[in-house]
Amino acid sequence: MPLVRPGFSVLSDAFAADPYRHFARLREQAPVHYEPAVDSYFLSRHQDVGRVLTDHRAFTTETLQARAEPVMRGPVLAQMTGAEHTAKRGIVVRGLTGEALREQTRGVRARAAELLAPLLARGRMDLVGDFGKPFAVQVTLDLLGLDRGDWRRVAAWHSGVAEFITGLTLTPERRRHCMECAEQLESYLVPVIERRRREPGPDLISKLCAAEFEGTALSVRDITALIINVLAAATEPADKTLALLVRHLIDRPGQLARVRRDPALLPAAIAETLRYTPPVQLVPRRAERAAVIAGTTVPAGATVFCMIGAANRDPAVFADPDTFDIDRADLGTARSFTAAAQHLAFGTGLHQCVGAAFARAEIETVAAMLLPLLDEVRYRPGFRYRETGLYTRGPVSLPLVFTPVRTPLPEDATPGG
Repeated sequence: MPLVRPGFSVLSDAFAADPYRHFARLREQAPVHYEPAVDSYFLSRHQDVGRVLTDHRAFTTETLQARAEPVMRGPVLAQMTGAEHTAKRGIVVRGLTGEALREQTRGVRARAAELLAPLLARGRMDLVGDFGKPFAVQVTLDLLGLDRGDWRRVAAWHSGVAEFITGLTLTPERRRHCMECAEQLESYLVPVIERRRREPGPDLISKLCAAEFEGTALSVRDITALIINVLAAATEPADKTLALLVRHLIDRPGQLARVRRDPALLPAAIAETLRYTPPVQLVPRRAERAAVIAGTTVPAGATVFCMIGAANRDPAVFADPDTFDIDRADLGTARSFTAAAQHLAFGTGLHQCVGAAFARAEIETVAAMLLPLLDEVRYRPGFRYRETGLYTRGPVSLPLVFTPVRTPLPEDATPGG
């Protein structure tokens, strides 16, 4: 089976414009596709991607040492194994689930109501630029106990960190810019960490400061890396998935009408959005030893990229996979935000996305507030839809026009409510 089809590259402009139109041919003709420019293998079949993401001995997260650690300012959860991974992931997860998550969901609702009120009254908004991006960053700052007034600075720094992690072909100038962003974010966080050690509060940074591993408090470096980890995990999926969800429903008025009438259908619509257009498209691993995948030998030490978007459209797993269908019987909506999810949008196994529960709360809370209010919603005249991103992917913008909403949002959705 050929590794490279002549002229084809996942790094090309044609692929970047619409990767989905290439996935079927990749799965059928080159399920293990080699890209010489980045010396990496790209896997597109669900079975192969699932194998790589769950076999943690054969396919490790060592690639993150070079790809993430420099800008995360320390090791990230996905790099850790054994007792360290269990302990530190547990600390973060406890701050993002259970009673903590219920309290945070009230804050998410309040923040969404505050940002949405003027946009709804106007009868138009760019769901990405006017709402999605500021909302995702601000609620994450609330979670961490950081000043949401700093959201623009933090978002700019985080953008540089994300570019470093996800850029496959960065120029030296862009690498320098990304490192400067990481250094500025670290300089912003360290005094906060030192303050929370002395004066803890109810926020996640205080919980990290109070935590111990093997009887020793986490270092400032450890806490900084975990904070940036949470920042990425909580913001990246939420704003992209919300915009993609609304886009898919506007393009399918019948399904939009049903979700507006019956909020119980919303989890299925979100789960199908995650399958159909996952916000994280590539997940890297390193082959610790030579492995045969789909008849191709991947050498020891090779970087392997799991193509989540392609795996989520594999007809071996999903019937009619290129159709968006909220009634899909093969999705398993109830487990779609867990490590047992049939789709792979949040990864799977040991290193499933630590922010999945929080991202679900963000998306469900906002969609449940927003969709019933968007009467006669449509795209702004002349709008041409465009997505960007090879590693993470989402709409550049989503300008909407709808009937202005004059009534205030429900009392329990307002700040302080």
